[in-house]
Amino acid sequence: MPRHGVAVALVEQPWRVAGKKIAPAPKTLDAGWRGIWPAVVAPGLPVIAAGRSAGARVACRTATELGAHAVLALSFPLHPPGRPERSRAAELLGAGRPTLVVQGANDPFGRPEEFPDGGYELVEVPYGDHGFAVPKRAPVTQEQALDVITAGVVRWAGSLM
Repeated sequence: MPRHGVAVALVEQPWRVAGKKIAPAPKTLDAGWRGIWPAVVAPGLPVIAAGRSAGARVACRTATELGAHAVLALSFPLHPPGRPERSRAAELLGAGRPTLVVQGANDPFGRPEEFPDGGYELVEVPYGDHGFAVPKRAPVTQEQALDVITAGVVRWAGSLM
């Protein structure tokens, strides 16, 4: 993204740094995000709250409160794998800001066609899983999948200005 004029701040969640595989409760994740937010906000510059998986949920839940310009939700976990009845759509639909969801076509946490209609855009990553990895046998390469992600985000971010 930097080569496209978009500055990026990578925030690694404390639970990931500690080597844990499961995120703590949403309230704890949100508190951590609120704590880091002042470090990424610069006067006069729009900030897009972004995250992948649990981080996408955090970005959606806190965007309005923190004054984010928009939300980029990478691999939004619409539901736990195999549990579509436990939808988290309300978090996505409640972001209150322009939102882009980038979702792998084979994401067990929610395939693009499972997402409800709403006030967000969606970019589908062909053959991608929850981490956007594509199988070696897929007719698209990993590099092509990353190009889909980049092009979609660049186009969307440009439309916000």
